Amino acid sequence: MRTDSSPGSLPAREHLPAAGAGTPVLDVVVPVYNEEKDLGPCVRRLHEHLTRTFPYAFRITVADNASTDGTPQVAARLAADLAAVRSVRLEQKGRGRALGTVWSASDAPVLAYMDVDLSTDLNALLPLVAPLISGHSDLAIGSRLARSSRVVRGAKREFISRSYNLILRGSLQARFSDAQCGFKAIRRDVAQVLLPLVEDTGWFFDTEMLVLAERAGCRIHEVPVDWVDDPDSTVHIVRTATEDLKGVWRVGKALATGSLPLDRLARPFGDDPRDRDLTGVPQGLARQLVGFCVVGALSTLFYLLLYSGFRHFAGSQLANALALLVSAVANTAANRRLTFGVRGRGGAVRHQAQGLVVFGIGLALTSGSLAALSAATADPDHSTELAVLIAANLAATVLRFLLFRAWVFPDTPPAAPSPEPHRTDPQRTWSDAR
Repeated sequence: MRTDSSPGSLPAREHLPAAGAGTPVLDVVVPVYNEEKDLGPCVRRLHEHLTRTFPYAFRITVADNASTDGTPQVAARLAADLAAVRSVRLEQKGRGRALGTVWSASDAPVLAYMDVDLSTDLNALLPLVAPLISGHSDLAIGSRLARSSRVVRGAKREFISRSYNLILRGSLQARFSDAQCGFKAIRRDVAQVLLPLVEDTGWFFDTEMLVLAERAGCRIHEVPVDWVDDPDSTVHIVRTATEDLKGVWRVGKALATGSLPLDRLARPFGDDPRDRDLTGVPQGLARQLVGFCVVGALSTLFYLLLYSGFRHFAGSQLANALALLVSAVANTAANRRLTFGVRGRGGAVRHQAQGLVVFGIGLALTSGSLAALSAATADPDHSTELAVLIAANLAATVLRFLLFRAWVFPDTPPAAPSPEPHRTDPQRTWSDAR
């Protein structure tokens, strides 16, 4: 996983201006490897569909992944016969390498790709790219797992696809529903920022791109698709699944250690209503409260388990101090990452030191409560001790949240992005080019 500095923040999302003369609005990449039989009919069908239904200028780019059959000759004939078709030859294999190379060099504001078998119904193409043109979204993906999708494929592929997406949700907290559907689009300005961070050059490329985009705050639009499995697909399922799992481990490790510079891309858009300065509305308060409560509930359970264990060989005061110390370190780390969204190792030691100060306040409250209980009752039973500790911890929790929010993890308003001059008339839209 690349850990070099980010190439820059994403621009504010807006309706794309009109393209210059001769510049296509959409560049559809069709990556191929040894597809001399299917390439011609599929590209001609795609070209006919776009000519008949797509209201903007377009380009179809055949990206040849070092084919060893007659695919390069077929691609060259298509480029010669159809004005809106071009071919690009790569001497190394890898679907991700092909997409990254062509997308990085394209001048079209919207970039897409689809598999050469055209398993996805082409009527979904305009709904796929329209949210990107309008400025509503940054990426768009076809989903075979949406409720309204109509899919025809075998039980084996269905099981593998759903299992893979469950793994992504459980390990990388992905919220998109279908990472593997070969039907995706991205705005070029977003691709220029995200692609340098994507390391994979094979089948895991688009999954990695989606995970990074989601973590960077991009909006991903999902389109239900009609999809028919290609029985002649040359994809090696076991090998592809193994490489995908390796990619999940690599990306998950990078995210967990904070080695990715995604904090520089967080909240990149100037049109995010959560970034507005509203009087009387603290930024992120509701989300932070929910996160703090969840972490607090788990920490309290962890604390009580530790206290019960320590109580077997230590007095109540010592058991309380040990349990509170261990749970406080875990609580600060969890709140730092989950509640207040602080990533990376920077400031972690300082945050833990401040958290220990907050721990000291909590220790004083709980220890004082135990001392008061001992003064009131000579030999209190265990259940009474736990009840008193729960009440004292609730009071300490409220104070801890206030101190965390105001002192340990204070809000730092994002710097206002400097406006960049437009090279085209901002009043023009894609409709002007029609």
